[in-house]
Amino acid sequence: MTVARKITQVENELLQEVSKERLMRFTEEISREVRLSGTEEELRAFQYAKENLDSFGLKTELLFCDAYISLPGKASLTVGGETVPCITHAMAKPTEGLEATVVYVGKGASSDYESQAVLGRVVLIDGLAIPGAVKIAAEHGAVGAIFVNAKYTHEMIVSPVWGNPVPDTVGLLPRIPVVSVTVDAGERIKEKIAASDNLCKITAEVDTRYRPIPTLIAEIKGAEQPDKFVLFSGHIDSWHYGVMDNGTANAVMLEVARTLAQYQGKLKRTLRLAFWSEHSHGRYAGSAWYCDTYWEELTENCVLHINIDSVGAKGATVLTEANCMAETRDFAKEVIKVLTGDSFKGSRFGRAGDQSFWGTGTPSLFMGLSEQEPSDDPASKAFGQLFGAGKSGGFGWWWHTTEDTLDKIDPDNLERDCKIYLVIVYRFLTDPVIPVNPVAAVDDILEGLSGWQMKAGKHFDLTLTIERTEQLKAQVSRLAEQIGGTGEEDQEKAALINETLMELSRLLVPLNYVKESQFGHDLALKQPPIPKLAEIDRLIQLESDSNEYKILQTSLIRKHNEVNYTLKKANQLLAKMLG
Repeated sequence: MTVARKITQVENELLQEVSKERLMRFTEEISREVRLSGTEEELRAFQYAKENLDSFGLKTELLFCDAYISLPGKASLTVGGETVPCITHAMAKPTEGLEATVVYVGKGASSDYESQAVLGRVVLIDGLAIPGAVKIAAEHGAVGAIFVNAKYTHEMIVSPVWGNPVPDTVGLLPRIPVVSVTVDAGERIKEKIAASDNLCKITAEVDTRYRPIPTLIAEIKGAEQPDKFVLFSGHIDSWHYGVMDNGTANAVMLEVARTLAQYQGKLKRTLRLAFWSEHSHGRYAGSAWYCDTYWEELTENCVLHINIDSVGAKGATVLTEANCMAETRDFAKEVIKVLTGDSFKGSRFGRAGDQSFWGTGTPSLFMGLSEQEPSDDPASKAFGQLFGAGKSGGFGWWWHTTEDTLDKIDPDNLERDCKIYLVIVYRFLTDPVIPVNPVAAVDDILEGLSGWQMKAGKHFDLTLTIERTEQLKAQVSRLAEQIGGTGEEDQEKAALINETLMELSRLLVPLNYVKESQFGHDLALKQPPIPKLAEIDRLIQLESDSNEYKILQTSLIRKHNEVNYTLKKANQLLAKMLG
């Protein structure tokens, strides 16, 4: 929908302000200490960011809340009498000397358990310690899990619960101990399993409890629409020194703020920066708390959430696969193309990162940005699935390890990534019409619905749903024509279009990304498009005359009603606006 634009004179001035030396200095200062959530070291990094933002002339506020934090401690593992170096993970169950035999279950998918008795045993799983695999292991009766990583062990949080637990989710917190080992250690364990020398003993310390955590908010007020704001966010907490994850991202946020503060009178909308705690040790509890606390303001006034994580790494030459929504893809593509020449494709958001704002209907762009080239390295393959839909090598082999240090940063790449974020933020703050693409959003939903109908076949009829979506596509196409003819002088028209775009996003973003309530937070587990229809996957596996089928069918009918009514409201909104 957006017309390709060259860099303007003002944007050139902004870009010339960016300093790689300053970016590296910010990075080094923020990552001077290990920043575990809720610790004094983390708070000092928050205070450093605040002092800089204050010096740039921004209005800042340091907020505190209680959050459910899990900090892993020492861990030990023996298999067949051999000591195996290991680490344990945030939110895993602590244990003192758990003894059981180990069985190998491949990648730990549900199908991997079909021919393997695991009740009362510890399972050995290839890959990163992700919450879905831990959940499946516990559901099959495993009493513990050992994950085989790559050359290094990677720190992870193994709970699927997003943010602080509530009565409906507290029972989903992990109930088994979890450790990870290197690939070489994993091969030795597999040899012992093959030789039936597979008795293991696990000890793991994990300190999980509520602690106070900080959130830092800073603003540059817009001159024309001060109530409307772009939320630009990243976490400060870290595993180990976390120079890339997330020191460089914090540095970019500071440099963008410093630069834009000099152009405050040229900004139509407000820039709100948010620095989170509890990203790594509490499953995004900081951003989830902020969403819960300011839900109405976010749904009424936030035009976009831009997230930043793990930028500026050496070897990070892939600029095509970062997460985005369909409606924000074209805008990112335009900026990346004009600045770097790369053709951005984007990948659908997974249920990860500080993406806590989908329930408010806020469009989102990015988690990370630059990634490594794909390779056959086990770490690269695993990270590519997490971050780039399998088409990249992720953030680097050092991600979430002791090796995430200053030598992993390329100042040129950091400067490049900063400039991309800077232009994207600036344009969202200054464009007369909010640059989201409603046609792409509806196309994405239509594609998802077509996929669901193909799966459902005779089991469930989505004809009306698809008809309403096609009707909506025709209407948003008319809206796109009006947007294309709106210039700086058409302030009243732009205001009406912006109001419509925001109201439409409040309907379509939750429709495409939220499974349960808009006022809660779905689990940090893999989720398909139009997730309210996800029960179709189970329905088609059941006998149509079974009680379970009919129970599930009733649930699906109710969720289908919600999807249909949302589309009806979206069509009514557009019909009213277009006349």
